[in-house]
Amino acid sequence: MAVAMAWLRRGAWGPARRCGLAAGRSYSGGGAYPSVSLTCPLPGVPKAVFAAAEGRERFETRVTVLENGLRVASQNKFGQFCTVGLLINSGSRHEAKYLSGISHFLEKLAFSSTAQFGSKDEILLTLEKHGGICDCQASRDTIMYAVSADAKGLDTVVNLLADVALQPRLSDEEIEMTRTAIRFELEDLNMRPDPEPLLTEMIHAAAYRDNTVGLNRFCPVENTDKIDREVLHSYLRNYYTPERMVLAGVGIEHEQLVECAKKYLLGVEPVWGSGQTKDVDRSVAQYTGGIVKVEKDMSDVSLGPTPIPELTHIMIGLESCSFLEEDFIPFAVLNMMMGGGGSFSAGGPGKGMFTRLYLNVLNRHHWMYNATSYHHSYEDTGLLCIHASADPKQVREMVEIITREFILMAGAVGEVELERAKTQLKSMLMMNLESRPVIFEDVGRQVLATNTRKLPHELCALISQVKSTDIKRVVTKMLHKKPAVAALGDLTDLPTYEHIQAALSSKDGRLPRMYRLFR
Repeated sequence: MAVAMAWLRRGAWGPARRCGLAAGRSYSGGGAYPSVSLTCPLPGVPKAVFAAAEGRERFETRVTVLENGLRVASQNKFGQFCTVGLLINSGSRHEAKYLSGISHFLEKLAFSSTAQFGSKDEILLTLEKHGGICDCQASRDTIMYAVSADAKGLDTVVNLLADVALQPRLSDEEIEMTRTAIRFELEDLNMRPDPEPLLTEMIHAAAYRDNTVGLNRFCPVENTDKIDREVLHSYLRNYYTPERMVLAGVGIEHEQLVECAKKYLLGVEPVWGSGQTKDVDRSVAQYTGGIVKVEKDMSDVSLGPTPIPELTHIMIGLESCSFLEEDFIPFAVLNMMMGGGGSFSAGGPGKGMFTRLYLNVLNRHHWMYNATSYHHSYEDTGLLCIHASADPKQVREMVEIITREFILMAGAVGEVELERAKTQLKSMLMMNLESRPVIFEDVGRQVLATNTRKLPHELCALISQVKSTDIKRVVTKMLHKKPAVAALGDLTDLPTYEHIQAALSSKDGRLPRMYRLFR
């Protein structure tokens, strides 16, 4: 250290020594140090080429529309592997004219035998050659076939996706196996300790009674034997058309993806024929509000050394807005601000322990087992709901706590609270979009709905612009709607729907008082 300080005081790094380091010094063996510069080019060594930003165009999502109406969207991303898939504007919301459960069947039948591939094993072996995996997910408004594999196998992957979506064999054996799988899944759904998937179905059924996103996402047991190849083909003929599809890819060159799309998805005759579509459901979601109750014994849901106590689960929701509206961002911030979770969630940075449902509900009421906010958004509607669970004897008190939280949403919003929610939302957005499959789904869904894609930095800018007045405005509008209520478990002490509606229309969110001579 003393030597270094002396060098600095003597000007050892002055102009005379910039291109000659440690001149005159020698190794302990006697040889002299080479005179090597750290700033001047080395003789005989090629000039270094440094990485540089190539302009924003390399990171924007590119979209091309083919002659048949199919959209091809891609996003560049560094790496050896890519994620490519077909997203189709289909799903349970379009099943009003059909047997409920077709989308559930198609999800289970995906990546089975096709015109080119004799079995599911053959498909998996083909993907293994490129280190690939496949998956299919059906939601209320989208069916998605996706493959992640080495980018060099792009041609094989697109060929496979086209064959799986447009040329499935749907053999009797495969359909029978799917019926068995669905029956098992429905049985498991009713037995699992976490009732969240079941409650989500119930709250949608209550909010949009018998229409669009309120239709059941899971196949009812009574329909499993009714759905056959003919029923599936009649549905596919109307909804698996090129103009309702997006071929999305992440981690590949756009031109390559377009070429593969033209090769395998242009002018292809589907196995069900290419007749004129006639039964396409273009209904807009109609919010009705209402209540769906399921009385159920929850005492033996989770037995064992540490059984979960018997709980009653309540979900209360109100209509928000679609993801195409400007108010979608304030609602997303509001949902993050409410936050919540389970009473046994481990705390820590980013876990939302400072969100309202933790501070105002779980931290103050030890008997509450869960209080979580959810926001479901679609292209023509949305639903903001709070799920809570507690002992059956405290259901009335639990419902009142939740209705009060809805009313408090329209009150004062602290600057620190708002900034924390916005920062947490941006952080979650950016962290999720580091994953290639998540980018793929984001690209596909946005292009399917809007023909374009908002980039993360654009979304972050919109989040930053949200003010407390925006939160108050969207909540005030939301509270004018009828509530949707889903209740599961022992419902002896559940308040009436009219009382819940009255609480959400009051100034303090309290339920009307009830006076009983005997309890």
